[in-house]
Amino acid sequence: MLRIGNCSGFYGDRLAAMREMLEGGRLDVLTGDYLAELTMLILARDADGYAKTFLAQLNDCLRLALDRRVRIVANAGGVNPSGLADAIRALAAAQGLAPRIAVVRGDTHAYLGAFGIARALTAGADIVVTGRVTDASLVIGPAIARYGWWRTDFDALAGATVAGHVLECGTQATGGNYAFFDEIEDLTRPGFPIAEIEPDGSSVITKHPGTGGAVTVGTVTAQLVYEIQDCRYAGPDVTTRLDSIRLRQIGQDQVQISGVRGEAPPPTIKVGRSRIAGFRNAMTVVLTGLDIEAKAALFRRQFEASVSTRPAEVTWTLARLDRPDAPTEQQASALLTVVARDPDEQTAGRAFSNAAVELALASYPGFFGTAPPGRAQPYGVFTAEFVPQEAVAHEVVLDDGAVEKVAPPEETRPLERLAGAPTPAPAPAAFIALNAEISGGSDTEQPAHGTGHDGPTRRLPLGTLAGARSGDKGGDANIGLWVRDPEAYPWLCDVVSESALRTLLPELADLPIRIAYLPDIRAVNVVIDGLLGQGVAYNARFDPQAKGLAEWLRSRHVDIPVRLLEER
Repeated sequence: MLRIGNCSGFYGDRLAAMREMLEGGRLDVLTGDYLAELTMLILARDADGYAKTFLAQLNDCLRLALDRRVRIVANAGGVNPSGLADAIRALAAAQGLAPRIAVVRGDTHAYLGAFGIARALTAGADIVVTGRVTDASLVIGPAIARYGWWRTDFDALAGATVAGHVLECGTQATGGNYAFFDEIEDLTRPGFPIAEIEPDGSSVITKHPGTGGAVTVGTVTAQLVYEIQDCRYAGPDVTTRLDSIRLRQIGQDQVQISGVRGEAPPPTIKVGRSRIAGFRNAMTVVLTGLDIEAKAALFRRQFEASVSTRPAEVTWTLARLDRPDAPTEQQASALLTVVARDPDEQTAGRAFSNAAVELALASYPGFFGTAPPGRAQPYGVFTAEFVPQEAVAHEVVLDDGAVEKVAPPEETRPLERLAGAPTPAPAPAAFIALNAEISGGSDTEQPAHGTGHDGPTRRLPLGTLAGARSGDKGGDANIGLWVRDPEAYPWLCDVVSESALRTLLPELADLPIRIAYLPDIRAVNVVIDGLLGQGVAYNARFDPQAKGLAEWLRSRHVDIPVRLLEER
């Protein structure tokens, strides 16, 4: 089988991971994912335009990788993959090495597929550098090269896509950011994941022996529901049916993925566009003790009267973190934050933040801020567009300088058909009682009302039974939830109904919500349109990437059938 490892889930991940993976056991290919929407904006403003940490890793490990005949595939090229390739050649020459380096280009921020990577590897490349490809392409490409899959081998391509999706975020597949983290024996330094891919596209997710963390059906499920949208996972090469995945624990730190079905990809390819939209500034002041709301109103009134030129956009947030009769000052305090955005740096700059400081002796009792006034910083916005697959100049520059074009897929399936495809029906309706005001956490048993789970219930956190993980998709956020007990899945489907979610998470307000059911892995995925404004760099909320959204939902109290609690 083909054994593919990962050594990076983002730009800034563990620097030592490349050496750990190369020394930890057998690998055929080592991949690294360094790009994200925010990262692309950062690299576009950087003089070199590529992920320098990857170059640092190669400086330490290039000889080791060549000696062990491990080929490296990474999207660290960012907006300048050719520049990164030149830097690698210079680094290698300084060490007396001459690796064969290929470059995949033509993305211009588009999400390219895997066949360019595959061609580079079949041509003998030791290192393949790409710009913006889909995250899973880093794994799909080596599998295509090994097994010679055709464009229409949709099931095999879909299986590799799932393996790539599991690997792309590194240690999130081995226990990192895992809802039930307290069940993992050693999370001090989780090992990075490995996919053992078979000729039919099925795989086993594992890790090197002796490394921390764990690979379980739960940790793999958690990554599968991360940053997805619906049951059809569309990519440039294949549309993967996430509702066809089968997971099975076949050994310690070994989870088999099988049964994955694929369909023809859409005729269009996604283009992520990030741009600087203006300047942002923020000030946070602390409100302590009594009369929090009145203090906040006074400061807001004074501040708005003091700002000489009002920014184009001003937002206020009051975080009531205080509690009555608090034993510490911090626990008695709330945070009031004002954010300005404006096309003009001066309007959102020191003139704005200084207005808060000038009120220090003239405002509410106990006034102080969390940081001194600062200058405005540029902020970005992200938009997703789609262009025909044939409009993208997908090319591979081989080590000898030859340039080969990668043809688009011959068979596609229109996006309209994908969007209109029926969603698998959830399990029969289950019981959940949501009061108009959800607060507290009474453990008192209440009678059920005969909606599928007759019997008493207890009011407990949703996370008592359900795991969850959340993240960003442009300006949208997703929350993937799952349960480990098959008997609890009908209950979960009711918990994540649209009306229940709006009660549990009031911040969703009237935002559009889309729900998809994945019964084979006992999961439900929720997408909230527009929760993150215009993307991560826009910084629309204090959790701009929605990383903690799932844990907030898990902490909310719901009525859980006692029978399900007894079966745990």
